[in-house]
Amino acid sequence: MKFKLLLLSLFILLSACSSKEAPQLKIIANSWIGYSPLFYAKESGWLDEHNIKLSTVVSLGESMHIYQTNHMHAFTGTQYEYRQVLGQERSLMPIIMFNRSNGGDMVMSNHSLKTLEESSETIDVYLEINSINHVVFKDFIKRNRLENKTFNYINNDQLRIVSELESLPKIKRPTIVVTYVPYNHKLKTLGFQTLGSTRNGLDLLVVDALYTNKENFAAHENQFKALKTIVDRSLQALNNDPHEYYTKVKPYLENNSFEEFQSGLQDIEWLNHELSDALVKRLNQAQFPIRDLM
Repeated sequence: MKFKLLLLSLFILLSACSSKEAPQLKIIANSWIGYSPLFYAKESGWLDEHNIKLSTVVSLGESMHIYQTNHMHAFTGTQYEYRQVLGQERSLMPIIMFNRSNGGDMVMSNHSLKTLEESSETIDVYLEINSINHVVFKDFIKRNRLENKTFNYINNDQLRIVSELESLPKIKRPTIVVTYVPYNHKLKTLGFQTLGSTRNGLDLLVVDALYTNKENFAAHENQFKALKTIVDRSLQALNNDPHEYYTKVKPYLENNSFEEFQSGLQDIEWLNHELSDALVKRLNQAQFPIRDLM
């Protein structure tokens, strides 16, 4: 027994040493509740133990752009961002699944759908144009037969969109915002209502994952495997003590209240477990590769 304990202690010691000696693994994520396991792990010091550096930004498009231009090793995003980068990086692959949007991506407006249908005015549309927002909006106007409307696209990240709308006097002209949790809570206080989401009114499959290429994976395989375990550990912490978890991730989620945080959790489905046959089928139909998932 003592010999086995000695071997176990030696293994843990060697693993810790190898993690510290490994080249730094740099990943980037945006402010989305579905990536909060990474934020919790960072605040808990678990990433430091494996020489993993997490950088955070506001928008999905910014995350993708920084990955491509600033020598990051991996980035988080939906299947839209994955396909955008895949065009330049053919070995790109999803390796860790985070969640499926189940109401977390939505289209909001200061007018009812009926009013938008009957309006002859130009409709302002606020969104992150180079992100899944654009796909969500296209699906929304197709399903609601709004293709004949005139839209004025206003491209910005979610934080700036909310800030701009806050600064305006009461908005009377028809306005649409394509957004996601947690920004919907502030928009609701500004008079916007949800017209469609990935739970109701949209047929879209939206999943979030961590992506890297084969070269980076080969260079940091042990760290990526450790990261997968860390994500699972974070989600266990969420299950054990949601308020303690919220306290640590709050700075990354635009000052949401605990109640809003809990509401946001209802809009996603965690995918750190084995994927269901139905979801695998939809992912295959969407040509989203799952063979390299950890």
